[in-house]
Amino acid sequence: MNWPSVGVVIPTRNRPELVRKAIAAVRDQRYPGELKILVVYDQTEPDYLLASSSSEAGSVPVLVLTNWRTSGLAGARNTGILALDTEFVAFCDDDDQWKPDKLRRQVAALLAEPDSEFATCAIEVDFEGRTTARLAGGSRVTIDQLARSRMSMLHSSSFLIRRSALAPDAVGLVAEDAPGSQNEDWDLLLRAARRAPIVHLDEPLVRVLWGRSSHYAYEYATKISSLRWMMQRHPEISGCRPGAARVYGQLACWSAATGNRSQAWQFSKEAVRANWREPRTAIALAAMTGAVKVENVLSALHKRGRGI
Repeated sequence: MNWPSVGVVIPTRNRPELVRKAIAAVRDQRYPGELKILVVYDQTEPDYLLASSSSEAGSVPVLVLTNWRTSGLAGARNTGILALDTEFVAFCDDDDQWKPDKLRRQVAALLAEPDSEFATCAIEVDFEGRTTARLAGGSRVTIDQLARSRMSMLHSSSFLIRRSALAPDAVGLVAEDAPGSQNEDWDLLLRAARRAPIVHLDEPLVRVLWGRSSHYAYEYATKISSLRWMMQRHPEISGCRPGAARVYGQLACWSAATGNRSQAWQFSKEAVRANWREPRTAIALAAMTGAVKVENVLSALHKRGRGI
């Protein structure tokens, strides 16, 4: 089998120990084809000591770059994409780790579907030492499924994409206008799924670290802005009643967490109009009354590998 070349983009910021583990996990891949790693430093000084060439004991080469595009995760990913000449592009966040067969199995699955451009796999969530597998329950993901749910098991660290699909006349690059570089991964999935179903390996081949180490865990105002951006950008979400209710429920929760009861109430009403069964509405209403704190609900859900 003629295995295609793969470039792995690892954006990083202020996580020196974790990024080394992410790099080591990529280097440990049992992948027969050409593999290279691009570590892109965003809003922080790069550590050029991580760089290495392929001539060093036959190891996977590592190139260290500085984000020269928009500050944030999206710009850092695009910096890496544009520096690559490989046939495929994969993403790995600096606090996540791949299992050894992840890349080989994903590439094989995508090559078996020549009309597909994008592949994902399931994940296992590590939160406070507890590990929970998150599965999608199928081998294909459609735009209808992604409009109904973010499907958080389709994590960015599982993304594998044909590089040709990232051209402007195809799926395109990562959206750098996403507020705070949040939900840019969901946006990319939706744009890809409009063109062809996403190939999915429903096995947890990526370990994802959740918790306070996340740069975005409690940035509620940014969460609100990014979700409103998604609703404006993707009519499929507002056109799907359960999907719209889910987003409105999240908006209500994040608004309640910021103390904006009026906005939380408005979003709660929108959620009920779309789907009165939406459970996030109850969380938001409880938070508005002071019965619960959104942070405590998040912590309880994270222990089960889930979020709001």
